[in-house]
Amino acid sequence: MAESSIVVRPEPKDSGSYSAASRLQAAGLVPAIAVFERAAAAVPLPQPPQPIVIADYGAGNGLNSLLPIGAATAVLRKRTRPEHSVLVAHTDRPDNDFTALFHTVENDPDTYLHKDKATFVSAIGRSFYSQILPSNSVHLGWSAWAIHWLTRVPCGIEGHIQVDFCSDEGVRAAYARQAAHDWHEFIAFRGRELCPGGRLVVMTTAVGDDGDSGFRPLMSVLLDTLDELAGAGLLTADEVAQMCLPTMARRAADFVAPFAPSGRFERLEIEHLEIFDATDRFWERYRVDSDASTFGARWAGFARASLFPALARALDDGGADQRTAEFFDRLEKGIAERLAASPEPTRIPLAHVVLVKRPRP
Repeated sequence: MAESSIVVRPEPKDSGSYSAASRLQAAGLVPAIAVFERAAAAVPLPQPPQPIVIADYGAGNGLNSLLPIGAATAVLRKRTRPEHSVLVAHTDRPDNDFTALFHTVENDPDTYLHKDKATFVSAIGRSFYSQILPSNSVHLGWSAWAIHWLTRVPCGIEGHIQVDFCSDEGVRAAYARQAAHDWHEFIAFRGRELCPGGRLVVMTTAVGDDGDSGFRPLMSVLLDTLDELAGAGLLTADEVAQMCLPTMARRAADFVAPFAPSGRFERLEIEHLEIFDATDRFWERYRVDSDASTFGARWAGFARASLFPALARALDDGGADQRTAEFFDRLEKGIAERLAASPEPTRIPLAHVVLVKRPRP
């Protein structure tokens, strides 16, 4: 992968908003933890004093990592002595908020760190679309809600901000090529980093058998609110036209493609692949309390934390534009009001992928 490529997955600085986002992103986490536990039970373990290495690819602020890593560590502890050290390496882009990450790992009630005295934590500020750990060093890998962000914007999306809702086949093909390239690079470097027998569990957005990538209510009100802000003069028409979420959900065939025709790539094989609809946790809560305002606010908070920074890149001065704070506030308010006015469930297609590295013949 070219050194100039940049992963554009935004990592917001507003911890409250990102906590709200993480509550939604916990959709699919419980079944993914079960998958991760099975992987932890199957990987070969090194002899002490060599540590057991767990890599967290795309850690963000760590809230999607604590429970899975804690569960995996508990499984590993049943297979080795209590003093056998475990080294957890959280990785993300250089501009990730690593202060928030370390605060989460140190202080969150769900942290794995204080439950095991022989577990140690580290962080790496580099893109996971390159090799970031030594070859044959990682025993267990985890990645959640990360690889759907593309390394670059292939082209503009006329009439929308996300390619899954675009009808232009040329644009869709450009994004599909970029997504294929990024997945190829991601697994190629993991193939180098994993030790023989090591496993990587990936949880990411997906496309269902019917071609639906989900999130339609949110994308619809997001676009409507941007048009409203342009009409009110906060944004220019050119800025809205350039706004884009460089993400793409993948089909089962997309995950499998690099492994054809032999079923193996960089000594990796797909051990498990599942696409399913995760629970809309905000909708489930609304069904209990009928609080439409809170329902809208939760989805809007998710959008602010996860999506707004990518949209702000289209402002005249990018994320440093003096209108950014007002833009975020008014966009969040408009989304919340629209969703509260007409609550409906959101489809959230996700994929669990388990890769295993086979020994050399």
